[in-house]
Amino acid sequence: MTVVIGVHRSNPSLYHLSRLGYAEQELAALGETASWHPYTDGVRTGAYLADGTIDFGGTGSTPPVTAQAAGHDIVYVAVSAPRPGHGALLVPEDGPVRTVADLKGGTVHLAVGSWQTHLVAKALDDVGLSYSTDITAVRGDSGSEEKLRSGEIAAWVAQGAELAAARRTGGLRVLVPTGEVISDRSVFFTRRDLAEQRPEVVEALVRALRRADEWAAAHPREAAGTAAADQGGTVDDWETALRALPWRIEEVTEEFVAEQQRAADIFHRTGFLDRAVTVADALPRKA
Repeated sequence: MTVVIGVHRSNPSLYHLSRLGYAEQELAALGETASWHPYTDGVRTGAYLADGTIDFGGTGSTPPVTAQAAGHDIVYVAVSAPRPGHGALLVPEDGPVRTVADLKGGTVHLAVGSWQTHLVAKALDDVGLSYSTDITAVRGDSGSEEKLRSGEIAAWVAQGAELAAARRTGGLRVLVPTGEVISDRSVFFTRRDLAEQRPEVVEALVRALRRADEWAAAHPREAAGTAAADQGGTVDDWETALRALPWRIEEVTEEFVAEQQRAADIFHRTGFLDRAVTVADALPRKA
């Protein structure tokens, strides 16, 4: 079979894996081949798995929860180590927002539906505010940083090289360190039919991910050059961003499932999800 792997710029492990040949090597040992399906929005990962566009994908913490809410039968297969330096909720250094509670009534730019929704929703929930009713969440774009600096918006969630560049420029501060709110892991998942009928294929892809992460950890400057040439930004900012990542793939643990369940409960309570989700339903079934 040909295993179709989804790849988008927001998942660093899959992004670099797609350029290293490790997935092809691991699958060839099983007599299988790999192909890559590039797309721009990781939020679509669950739908692409469900309709057969891809067989394997990876995102941040929110898309698999929304995939379950949409009725897609996904299975978690691996996660990254926590990524506290991957992204941050930024506000103007001398602006009126001094605490999360000060965001009430304000506009926050973020990648709606990504791990950034998890970060903002949990931070607000921790101080008794609602993601759905107490802020206006707007999908960020190339103008988000300028709007934040001008005071047009209250806060902006930045990640990767954009975050490194914004912090280097100065004038902005981190409102709440991500690691104090969520673990912000990369999450890898597949369809249940592949997970249960071809577990050796899934295991091969996880091995390939580990190899890619080991390569990125050992070659941050080269990885930064690849990302800068393809995605824009400076090599220095990309290197700063990539060095902040743990580059370690771990098994799905009870601790991770519990954190995902807390996120799902917040999403449902605030209306981001229209139905409750049991995260444990996305675990492999015991034989």
